[in-house]
Amino acid sequence: MEERPADIEDSEVRRALKAWRIDPVAWEYAPVGFGDYHWTATDTRQRRWFVTVADLADKTWYGDGPEAAFDGLRDAMDTAVALRGTEPDGLDFVVAPVPTAEGETVRALGAGHAVSVFPLVSGTPGHFGDTLTPHDRGLVLDLLARLHRTAPPASARVLPPDFATRPQLESALREMNRPWDGIGPYAEPARQLLTVHADALRGRLDEFDRRVRELRASDAPLVVTHGEPHPGNLLLDWDTVGLAVPERDLWLVADGASGAEDASGADGADVLVR
Repeated sequence: MEERPADIEDSEVRRALKAWRIDPVAWEYAPVGFGDYHWTATDTRQRRWFVTVADLADKTWYGDGPEAAFDGLRDAMDTAVALRGTEPDGLDFVVAPVPTAEGETVRALGAGHAVSVFPLVSGTPGHFGDTLTPHDRGLVLDLLARLHRTAPPASARVLPPDFATRPQLESALREMNRPWDGIGPYAEPARQLLTVHADALRGRLDEFDRRVRELRASDAPLVVTHGEPHPGNLLLDWDTVGLAVPERDLWLVADGASGAEDASGADGADVLVR
């Protein structure tokens, strides 16, 4: 996030690093990413760290409430650590969190946040909305193929096909017949726009449900998936990792169904990729 969290002080985050036995001598807020808050730290041994504080209220795909979000985030970070593993069997492209002295990949920070620590990796991240060149797309597909062929760690959760904001969308579709006053300057224009496209949106929701039924009937094998392998999210974010069909990753990267099949090695891998 570009802005600092309103309810978390730097001193709280620095104190939390004691669980990792990190004593920062240099400390700076990093205004990058979306959804989580980040700092860079250099310790007394000149090791550099990337410290992430997650707002558990934003992790709605794990379930309702901060406790479910914390448990889901912990499982995701444990999965990243297991995937990273050790050479030669580990996946060297996974930037996994560093466990605490007690082996925790995530620690609670207050009632609604959680902190994790990563090695600071040099590199140039992409941006949301960037278009991959054919060469870069091929490199990403190669990495996804390695990920999809990796034995699932015990901590990897099965993630059913769904999208976290569906309840909000359906609620908005039910409430279009009255003005959306008093909730910001964009609310009423958004209602009007939604009204124009309501039938199309309902049709897409019906199509989504039909495809989910087809997918479940196909008994397709589940693999370890990243969840969001777009250019702005490749270097670090593994909080959406989980077991699903390969298309959960490939629709963002592959150039059509044939590219998805080439990457996954699966026959007929166009159930969700069109």
